[in-house]
Amino acid sequence: MKTVAVLGATGSIGTQALEIIGAHPGLRAVALSAHRDAASLAGLAARHDVSLVALTDPDAARAAPGIPLAGEQGLLELVRRSGADIVLNAIVGAAGLRATLEALEAGADLALANKESLVAGGPLVTVAARRAGRTVLPVDSEHSALWQCLQGAAEGSVEGLVLTASGGPFRGWTPDLLEAVTPEQALRHPTWAMGAKITVDSATLMNKGLELIEAHELFGVPYDRIEVVVHPQSTVHALVRFRDGALIAHLGEPDMRVPISYALTYPERAATPAARVDLGAPFSLEFLPPDLEAFPCLRLAREAGEAGGTAPCALNAANEVAVGAFLAGRLRFTGIAEVCERVLDGAATASIESLDQVLEADRRARAAAEQLVSVAA
Repeated sequence: MKTVAVLGATGSIGTQALEIIGAHPGLRAVALSAHRDAASLAGLAARHDVSLVALTDPDAARAAPGIPLAGEQGLLELVRRSGADIVLNAIVGAAGLRATLEALEAGADLALANKESLVAGGPLVTVAARRAGRTVLPVDSEHSALWQCLQGAAEGSVEGLVLTASGGPFRGWTPDLLEAVTPEQALRHPTWAMGAKITVDSATLMNKGLELIEAHELFGVPYDRIEVVVHPQSTVHALVRFRDGALIAHLGEPDMRVPISYALTYPERAATPAARVDLGAPFSLEFLPPDLEAFPCLRLAREAGEAGGTAPCALNAANEVAVGAFLAGRLRFTGIAEVCERVLDGAATASIESLDQVLEADRRARAAAEQLVSVAA
């Protein structure tokens, strides 16, 4: 029996993870957290017979009877007290970094859906996992696909990695057309059902840029050997190039329950209710280069990753502020990339030595982004 703590239990990843856990006799949820949705958290806790719960929003926790753990410290205490074999971190944003480090320090394997942990503090996560002797299990569909394609690969045999992007709802749009994009339009993803922030990131291609940085941190492959291609069908989730010219690809219908299940049951491969690709029906696989003029966020992410140190942290923080402002109607869609680029240009980059350093870089970038948003508004 594997025990699992689910952080971000009321979100898209969290609820699908609990669906997987509930259907698998070898998995049991022992702790759940949410940000402020106390009612949904209580319902999930009752359904899965979990008594250890936390709300990271202190005001929401105070208003909800029976929620003993509140705020960031309450979340970290939940991780420590859970004694879970696996901590699934599905928290949105850089707020998930502390929980990632706490999970590893507590001796749990980490099923990571919070890509910002690796983007903002990748070196810290790598060191913590090595020191604890624990495994980071990727939950993002693309990184899970790469992980699976890399199983059994001989040392030195990998030539490069290929990440696929659906292209989002604005594939083929010109920069002029993107000027007038509304939040409602940006939230209509053609393939995946996700939370608001990650859906907007997919529309700007920043999500793929963050995944580029995450792939570098997870697999140690240099940036010049990681490609991004647009694949509208979303059937191929990633590919690995080998030195003999072979490509190994991971295919499947777009369903997050597949990578979630693989992370939670690894090294087994449990059954899921995901739809199967019908090879008897005609279908095509299309691959296109990304349009970096219309979607500069992907270029910015690669530049930040190559700069290294605290640059990815600054980019991620600026993006979180800019996306929030766009969703609130305070910033144009194309302003997201503009804010990110200006923050990145003005940020001092240093190698990462401590969590406090990362948090300070995050704070400075957020403040700079807020100022830019205020001027733009």
